Amino acid sequence: MIEETKVKTLDIKVKNKYELVIGLEVHAQLLTNSKMYTADSTTFGNLPNTNISVITLGHPGTLPKVNKRAVEFAIKMGLACDSEITRKNIFARKNYFYPDLPKGYQLTQDKNPICVGGQVPIVLSSGEKKSIALTRIHMEEDAGKSIHLAGEVDTLVDFNRAGVPLIEIVSEPDMRSSEEAYQFLTEIKKLVKYLDVCDGNMEEGSLRCDANVSIRLRGEDELGKKVEVKNMNSFRNVARAIEHEFERQVLLSESNTEIISETRTFDATSGTTASMRTKEDLNDYRYFPEPDLSPVIVSEEWLKTIQDNLPPLPRELFEKFVLEYGLPEYDAGVLSDNKEIALFFEALCHLTTNYKAASNWVMGPVKSYLNELTLHIDDFPISITSLASLIQLIDAGKVSYSAAAQKIYPAMLLDPKKDALEIATELNLIQESSEDSLKPIVESVLKENSQKVLEYKSGKKGLMGMFMGQVMKKSNGKADPKVATKILTEILDN
Repeated sequence: MIEETKVKTLDIKVKNKYELVIGLEVHAQLLTNSKMYTADSTTFGNLPNTNISVITLGHPGTLPKVNKRAVEFAIKMGLACDSEITRKNIFARKNYFYPDLPKGYQLTQDKNPICVGGQVPIVLSSGEKKSIALTRIHMEEDAGKSIHLAGEVDTLVDFNRAGVPLIEIVSEPDMRSSEEAYQFLTEIKKLVKYLDVCDGNMEEGSLRCDANVSIRLRGEDELGKKVEVKNMNSFRNVARAIEHEFERQVLLSESNTEIISETRTFDATSGTTASMRTKEDLNDYRYFPEPDLSPVIVSEEWLKTIQDNLPPLPRELFEKFVLEYGLPEYDAGVLSDNKEIALFFEALCHLTTNYKAASNWVMGPVKSYLNELTLHIDDFPISITSLASLIQLIDAGKVSYSAAAQKIYPAMLLDPKKDALEIATELNLIQESSEDSLKPIVESVLKENSQKVLEYKSGKKGLMGMFMGQVMKKSNGKADPKVATKILTEILDN
């Protein structure tokens, strides 16, 4: 039987007989200050069992109360995914027992999730575009955390996370490759961060993913037996787990061994999955409406207020950068990948019409500086106005790009209060663009290199670079290259 051991690499012809079918369930912890049904703090990293109360612990006689901000965050995510927003929301008890679920049940949504349907557009490395359909987005509370210390036989339980608000984003089984799953998760993370509803930190568990993986023969419509894979702490590990499961299930099918519908755990070290429990062994959750919570009604006025305050979404900014600013899709993708960078670039474009130059500066020197010092864009010392003035200096031909990038920009980082023109003047970097001033320098260079002039006139046009280098040297780097090239060409061609 193919189990925990690493499966062998399958022949490509065997793999191509089967189609991989993937659906993802993504849990996103919401960035609220208090929990889903109580005022307990949600701060990460506090001492164990300090963010708790009698409501979190499920003491008799306690009553929960819905966190309005969490509902708003769920609606924002639904609107961003083009979902239908449910107007009357009823909460349910999902009855099961885990040691880190103190009440013995989870407060969630069952038959009427707050967001129904929707889609998430993705772009693959090949450039192919695809929309992944969503089944639902619903609200619920997180469980606590069981801790197993090395060498200890006892299990410790931290209830700080119990009750932290979550949204669960459930996709349709629309994905057909690990790359599609990876890109779907990337877009989900980008969306929750743009909307400021979740920090997207998988390492801290604020964004978690379970993958439902099955196979079927190509051309078949009926879905195969679903295997759920858990415990993946990075997008890359989700892709690895899916790839392993595909090969494992294909090998089982090829050997006429039944694929068991089960929950499996992923081991990142070995790159394999192992059985946790079969689906048939699970008890029914026995959902029923939560008697202690009144329905949450989403009025048209409330919905409109949330919609009117949505920030620009990454796909909207991407399209704007391409269609309105004329940027290549690569630039637009890089700039829209991060909300703060995208908005910084957008603000810069309000002060300059040279959008490509603005893109180059943000993607190049600005991002390099931030990455090198591990800074947020809010900590970038040069103001948007000052950066726009530097671009304007180059566009006006007053300084060269090399002088701007190598001398003026570093000086601005050291003294952000100084204007680009002021620094350029102090460093004697203002280009000489007067033909009357540059013509004597050009004539002097040509006179000193008369033999090279003859060679140029004989067809060695590559000597133009040498002439330009000499002109720049004689002018101490201050000659405007465009004007100097024009004068050189006129004299040499005559």
